[in-house]
Amino acid sequence: MVMADGKIQTSEIQFIEKLAKRMSVPMADVYELFENPKKTKVPFSEAERITHFYRLMLVMKIDGETHEEELIALEKFGLNMGIRPGVAEQIQSKMSEYKDGVVPPKELLKIFKAYYN
Repeated sequence: MVMADGKIQTSEIQFIEKLAKRMSVPMADVYELFENPKKTKVPFSEAERITHFYRLMLVMKIDGETHEEELIALEKFGLNMGIRPGVAEQIQSKMSEYKDGVVPPKELLKIFKAYYN
């Protein structure tokens, strides 16, 4: 996602480093992915897909800019994970209502439930 707009911002790297630390992913593995990107595997459970998709959205928003290329990449990632395009639009709208774009988990689940129930 950070490479979708053709430039990598410091804020994006810092966010990814925080995520990696939280997920116990070695930094060497993270930096290796920047050099040699690998095709991602679709998370199996719905909760994993929601979490992963939301993290991608946070990465997209972390630098304060949203480029068309990032939106296209996000839509492709979402479709590959079985996420409807309307979900991304709803989450983006909701993100603008919260400091740093961090939407409370209950609000995220409401959005997903509205599209999938």
